[in-house]
Amino acid sequence: MRLLALQVQDFRNLHQVSLVPSPHATIAVGQNGQGKTNLLEALYFLATLKPLRAGRLSELVRWGAQGARVTGRFLLKGAEREISVEVSGGVRQAMVDGKKAASLEEYFGGVSVVAFTPDDLEVVKGGPDSRRTFLDRAVFNRFPAFLKESRDYARALKNRNRLLREGPAADAAYLDAYDETLARAGARVYVRRRALMAELSPRAQATFASIGRTPEPAAYGYHPSHLGQDFSEADEPRLQDALLEALAGRRRRDLERGFTSVGPHVDDVTVTLGGRSARAYASQGQQRALVLGWKIAEIENLHVATGFLPLLMLDDVSSELDPERNAYLMSYLAGSGAQVFLTTTDASLVRGAAAADTLWVDVHAGQVTPRLVEAPA
Repeated sequence: MRLLALQVQDFRNLHQVSLVPSPHATIAVGQNGQGKTNLLEALYFLATLKPLRAGRLSELVRWGAQGARVTGRFLLKGAEREISVEVSGGVRQAMVDGKKAASLEEYFGGVSVVAFTPDDLEVVKGGPDSRRTFLDRAVFNRFPAFLKESRDYARALKNRNRLLREGPAADAAYLDAYDETLARAGARVYVRRRALMAELSPRAQATFASIGRTPEPAAYGYHPSHLGQDFSEADEPRLQDALLEALAGRRRRDLERGFTSVGPHVDDVTVTLGGRSARAYASQGQQRALVLGWKIAEIENLHVATGFLPLLMLDDVSSELDPERNAYLMSYLAGSGAQVFLTTTDASLVRGAAAADTLWVDVHAGQVTPRLVEAPA
């Protein structure tokens, strides 16, 4: 898989951008607030139909513009195809070769991207919601159908919570129906998360062992808090039954509080170092190495599972890593063979990922201009 051309129109502060990226590394250099991250987010949105940062789609449209559009021409399995996404009026529209996409499967068609941001580096010491987002982004990369499946769960959860807010007046028959729907959608989320963790965790542990600078082993885990120890063996119908039972057992409490207190939306990812909580006991450097290990494992796992490397996006990550781990990451990127997009405020931090055909661009006030020669920012 390779991105041959990228066009961005009225996306955040970017007015018109047209790039022919390098098959290896494309590096955007500029000061903070100029639009470097917006360029990466445009590509991420194109490849996933999900904003990397925005809470609402309307936030993606440049101030004063009617809508935003991102288009990419890809080489996939020897054939070229064009996908594009438009945002207008708070609604997104996905297209394939100029026509409305008939399905998500048709749109994605093998396109995948792994993004790595400074916020990711803080995920170990953050809250459960950030780790769930971190996990689910990896699940989607591995299983694109998860986009629809997670939306189905979110819709069922919203409906149940709306009914719960009626308190004791809520119709029990309606709650029963919502519980069935939520349990069915939740079981599917569990299956996807479990499958991803089974593939990725051993790779992440092995990668951390090489960069963690500690003899203590890392471990990454996911186990829904309300399920028994047979989670790893239970099939999807049993997971659905277990969640349905948990929802019934907490119904009175949920009615009192007005929200659903059990399910995939409240679970956490465990990250340990030497058997102890990495959030509580690991140093900042070790925590970041744990995240770096996860990201490299995600890249390698996708390569094995799909037969090709995903697009890699790194948003000013090098400035947050210590020199040794940054050097490791740059060396890994240079040798991976993947098509990489990096942003930085300091070109010297990312030279290790550059090659003779690297495309260097400057970003200033929403304008993206290629450099004639590579030089420090």
